[in-house]
Amino acid sequence: MELMAPQQESVPAGYKRTEIGVIPEDWEVMKAGDLGTFRGGSGFPLSFQGSPEGEFPFFKVSDMNLIGNEIRMDVANNYVSDGVRKRLQATVFPPNTIVFAKVGAAVFLERKKLLSRSSCLDNNMAGFIPDCTSVDIRFLHYSFLSLSFGSLVSTTALPSLGNGVLRDIKVSLPPTKAEQEAIAKALSDADAWIASLEQLIQKKRQIKQGAMQSLLTGKRRLPGFSGKWEERRLGDQVRFLRTGAFSRSQLNEEGAIRYLHYGDIHTAQNCFLKPGHTPMPYLPEALAKPLDRLSDGDLIFADASEDIEGVGKSVEISGVAGKEVVSGLHTIAARFDKTVLTDGFKAYLQFLPSFTDQLRRLAAGTKVYATTRTHIGSIELTLPSAPEQTAIATVLSDMDAEIEALETKLSKARKIKQGMMQELLTGRRRLEWD
Repeated sequence: MELMAPQQESVPAGYKRTEIGVIPEDWEVMKAGDLGTFRGGSGFPLSFQGSPEGEFPFFKVSDMNLIGNEIRMDVANNYVSDGVRKRLQATVFPPNTIVFAKVGAAVFLERKKLLSRSSCLDNNMAGFIPDCTSVDIRFLHYSFLSLSFGSLVSTTALPSLGNGVLRDIKVSLPPTKAEQEAIAKALSDADAWIASLEQLIQKKRQIKQGAMQSLLTGKRRLPGFSGKWEERRLGDQVRFLRTGAFSRSQLNEEGAIRYLHYGDIHTAQNCFLKPGHTPMPYLPEALAKPLDRLSDGDLIFADASEDIEGVGKSVEISGVAGKEVVSGLHTIAARFDKTVLTDGFKAYLQFLPSFTDQLRRLAAGTKVYATTRTHIGSIELTLPSAPEQTAIATVLSDMDAEIEALETKLSKARKIKQGMMQELLTGRRRLEWD
């Protein structure tokens, strides 16, 4: 039987097929090395790192991670004087240099930054210095951002990229700088929208943090509440549920009984877990038979953490609504007296300093910090009345809902920008420009 060659995507009128895909007929494919120069950074001894002063900021690969998705590198953790720079014979990269990580995980994160001022770079980084006046640097930056370097990366030891590989990167260019600038402006506007949402979310999180610090400690009382808080020992108010220690290999992708793993607690973005909205693996019914089923209001702790900040990390179960859920490996499932700890309030215990301070003092272990049922039961807290707990939980929950709505909006904005990049940087959609 004769094998049929796979059919290629048809080329619309006014477009052409190139080695990097279908682009408009009047666009050109160029190598990055023909548009500018790639230079490697310089080695900076530890004795010069950490200085907050100096004429030149210098960046390391770790700064690519800390700065996140910002388009410009406006701040630095390290600076060097011009005298030190000259002694080390370090290259000064001018503003509008596009910065690449050459070594490490940031290579796979596909991060490329745009310098806003003259800077120095670590020797695990490279800078692209444009020398073609007919190309808009912001357009070129977005073009680099749109490319995946995974197939170009050497992984013999650490993920790494060489300058020679970078020089051979191919990009498609509109024929005029005006069109390039129009595309870059549209994408820059999308970035500004994303940045404004990120800043608003950060502000809302700070407001919520302040509210938790004041409301959970009684420094601030909500209208209508003034009574004295009562001291309670958690061990007198709790029943610990039966959990099961099963590995990921024993779980299924489908089933009837959802399984909560301690890793799901550590990676949770919210202090509430809704089984109907959270992807979870399933435990075979035979293995789940002896385990207690979780109910709304149950508080599930991770019993181990690699760092002290993770001690006390927990989620409150919400919205079970007839679903079967069990608690699994390295978890502690606690069912508290709801007249003492109300639903919705207990999720915020992990943010209560008197709770975490006691639990962290009790945590032990050489490789991990451990939390036990005995530790949890021994904790003594001064708690507001049940009605006041409910009122506090309502305030904090409303803040959580507002932040979650903004995060959903941010996720949508990022997807829209990604779609814009796919359309604009390939010429599938053309903009009007002056």
